[in-house]
Amino acid sequence: MASAVEVPSSQRRRGRLLQILGFGFGIAIIVGNTIGVGMLRTPGDVATQLPNREVFLAVWIVGAFFTLLAAMNVTELGTMLPYSGGHYTFARHALGEYPGFVIGWTDWLSTCGSESAAAVVMGEYLGILFPPLAGQSRVLAAAIVILLAALQWRGVRWGSGFQQFSTLLKGLGFFAFVFACFFFRSASQLAPIATTQLPHRWALFVAFLLAMQSMIYTYDGWAGVIYFSEEVRNPARNIPRSMFGGALAVAAIYISVGWALVHVLPVTAYVGQQMALGTAADSLWSGHGTRLIAALTVISVISFMNACHMMASRILFAMSRDKLVTSHADLVNRGGTPTIALALSTAAALMFIVYGGFNKIIAVLAFFFVINYIADFISIFVMRHREPNRERPYRIPGYPWTTILALMIYLGFLASICAADTRNSIYALILLAGSYPAFRLVRKMSAGSPQ
Repeated sequence: MASAVEVPSSQRRRGRLLQILGFGFGIAIIVGNTIGVGMLRTPGDVATQLPNREVFLAVWIVGAFFTLLAAMNVTELGTMLPYSGGHYTFARHALGEYPGFVIGWTDWLSTCGSESAAAVVMGEYLGILFPPLAGQSRVLAAAIVILLAALQWRGVRWGSGFQQFSTLLKGLGFFAFVFACFFFRSASQLAPIATTQLPHRWALFVAFLLAMQSMIYTYDGWAGVIYFSEEVRNPARNIPRSMFGGALAVAAIYISVGWALVHVLPVTAYVGQQMALGTAADSLWSGHGTRLIAALTVISVISFMNACHMMASRILFAMSRDKLVTSHADLVNRGGTPTIALALSTAAALMFIVYGGFNKIIAVLAFFFVINYIADFISIFVMRHREPNRERPYRIPGYPWTTILALMIYLGFLASICAADTRNSIYALILLAGSYPAFRLVRKMSAGSPQ
C-alpha cells in the first residue's frame, strides 16, 4: 500500500512551490480550464441529438448537476491531501505507485495534447481575424505556446496574474454575447424554420445519453485547482470555495449561453452546426458574427492554454518528486515555477503541434480522462476505510451514497464511450498494458540513480 505523500528533504535544496495562490486564482483556473473550444461545438451536437428547446436547456442543467456532484466528492481529497499534482497525487497515495504512474502520465500527455489542439484552433481563428495570418496556424500555435512558457518561467505570480486577467476577459466576452442575444432583436427570428420531432422512448433515452457525453466533456476542467493544492493559501478553506465557486460560475455561463442561443433562433437552427455561437451572432450582426465569435474564441483559448501549461508542469513536478520521472523535473526557481517540468511540457506541446496526431492521441487518452475521476471516487472509499481518523477539513455530504452515485455515473459514461468508440478503446487497453513494463523500467532506473 502506498505511503503518505511527503515532501522529501531534498526538495528544500531544490526550491519549493510557493503558497501564494488565492481564491481568485482558484476560480480563474477552473473557469479558464473548462471553457474552451468545446463550447463552440457542443450546442450543435446537443441540438442534433435533442432538437427541442426545453430538453436542450435541460441537458445543460443536468450537466451542471453532475459537475457539482463530482466536485462535492473530489473536494474531500483536495483538502485532505493538499499537494500539487492533481489526480496523480490522489491515485498514488490511495491506490499505489503503478496506478499513480498510469494516471500521471496519461493526464500529462492529454493536457499537453489538448493545449496543442487548442493552440492550432487559436491560430486558425487568428487567421479569420487577420487575413494575412491565414494558413499559418501551426506557426502561430507554436509561438503562443512558447510565449506562455516564457511568461510562466518568470514565476507563479505571472502565470496566476495572466490566468485571472484572461479568464476575466473570457467571462466578460460571454456576458456580452448573452446580453446581445437577449437585448437585440433579429429579423431571422421571424423566418420559419423546419421543426424536427424528438425521438421517442428508448431512442429518446439514447439520444439524451449521447448529448450527455458531449456535456460531460464540455464541463470537464472543473477540478483545475487540485493541481495546485500546496500552492493555495489556506487550502482547507480556499479549495472548497474555489471548487464550488468555479463549478457554479461555469454552470451559470453555460446555461446562460444555451438559453441565449434558443432565444435568438429555434434550436433546430443549430442542428449540425460546428460553431453554434457564430450562427447566433450572424443572425444578430448580418454576417459579422463569425468574426466576433472568432475574437471570443481567441480570448477563451488563451486562458485555456495558460491553464494547461500550469497544470502539466505540476503533474510532472509531483511525479518527479516521487521518482516516477526524471529527478530533475522537481527543480523550482525563485518565482515558484517548476522550470524543468515546464520545459518538458512545452516541448511535448510543440512536438504535438509540429508533428500533428494530437487529435488521435486525445481520442485515445479520453478514456483515461474518465478513469481519472473513477480513480478519485475509488480513492475516497479507500481512504475512508484505511485512514478513518485522518483530518478531513471538508467531508462529502451524503457519503457514501453521493460517492456511489458519482462513481456509477462515470462508470456508465466510460461504458458508453467504449461502446461508441471500440477502436480507440482497444488502443487505450494496449496503452494500459504497455504502461506496466514502462513503470518497472522507470522504478529500476530510479533505484539505480544517485539520490
